[in-house]
Amino acid sequence: MPYDYSDEPHGVFFLVDNKSFYASVEAVMRGLNPLKALLVVMSEQANTNGGLILATSPDAKVRYGLKANVSRQRDLPQDERLIVVPPRMNLYIKRNLQINNIFRRFVADEDLWPYSIDESILDLTHSYKLFGETPLAVAKKIQHTIRQELGLYVTIGIGETPVQAKIALDVYAKHTPDLIGEIRYATVPEKIWTLPTLSDVWSIGHRTATHLEKIGIHNMHDLAYCNPDQLTAEFGIIGGQLYALAWGIDRTLLRERIPVHDSSLGNSQVLPRDYRDQHEIETVIKEIGEQVASRLRHHNRLAGSLSLSIGFSYAASEQTGRGGFHQTVNIDPTADNHIIVENLLMAFRSHWRQETVRNIAVYTGKLAPATGQQLNLFDDPTQQIKNLHFQNVMDMLRAQFGFRAATFARSIMPGGTAINRAALVGGHNGGNAYD
Repeated sequence: MPYDYSDEPHGVFFLVDNKSFYASVEAVMRGLNPLKALLVVMSEQANTNGGLILATSPDAKVRYGLKANVSRQRDLPQDERLIVVPPRMNLYIKRNLQINNIFRRFVADEDLWPYSIDESILDLTHSYKLFGETPLAVAKKIQHTIRQELGLYVTIGIGETPVQAKIALDVYAKHTPDLIGEIRYATVPEKIWTLPTLSDVWSIGHRTATHLEKIGIHNMHDLAYCNPDQLTAEFGIIGGQLYALAWGIDRTLLRERIPVHDSSLGNSQVLPRDYRDQHEIETVIKEIGEQVASRLRHHNRLAGSLSLSIGFSYAASEQTGRGGFHQTVNIDPTADNHIIVENLLMAFRSHWRQETVRNIAVYTGKLAPATGQQLNLFDDPTQQIKNLHFQNVMDMLRAQFGFRAATFARSIMPGGTAINRAALVGGHNGGNAYD
């Protein structure tokens, strides 16, 4: 039986994607057309696998078969027409802010949700008629404005719900001449049910698709006409969400922001090379531990547990049969550098068996408000207070003048990574936002 949509929300939602964002920004900076330039953005070579390709222009993707976050330096063709540039994350963040400020001309702040650095969701239910006769006309106006002011192309998915807009963007808009796709409740059968592969749809990964196929659901039409109670029994609450997805139903209220709970603070790092020397490995553990402690102090939190994850190199994993280890320890609530680092090193030394290390991650849990300093009865209380004061001064210096204004000598020794990483944004070269 057809679904009765009469009680479902009927809005006007846009999901806007900046087409090949990083590569497009770099093309425009060079006076090139983003859709016609042959350009890739590639991270600096950090290991024997070569730099990672972070973004490709549409033409480079088609012509050379390059894929962002998959292809590496070794996959680059020998073609002098291809432009290879390093990332400039600060510039991309600046462009993202400019684009979202353009969106604010069409919607109120509460109707705008930046979904990622290159995607945003707009609820134009109450405002689109101010800018055009139809949602399609408004979408074209937004495209034209961004193209005129920033030189960038955007693709837009339009839907009566956010999930319809997302599917319209991913499946249709990116492949149409005007870079716009649209799904409505009335077009769900032709636009969603006809999709041949479950994993082509947003939020359905390969594992979920395999699970669905095992119970006789092979496509979106099957999903729409299966027994929803069976889905709930098989998948729990996710089953109901999958059933709603097949019918294009999404009751999300964009204005109702979901509060983010700071249940954990941490940092992780892929090392620039294989680390075999214990001193070098422990240098990085200390750096990350101190960085996490600084974040705790910044957020006025104390950590009651620490988690250390160590990932081995591929060769070490093949040799030992294990990819690494993970250890969690409970501690008295603290944000003190020395206590956090001491416990991390103890966890490392008790589990490390001379394996080659490539990944290090430190996370904290059992967070509590930092309402005061808990003193250790076995240490000099005056020295404990001085240590905390010193750490706070270091935090203030770095906040005002940058990380390099106050660094420990160990960070300039072999193996140290903190100084180089301080210049990175999102793990990549920040560059100059004003180039």
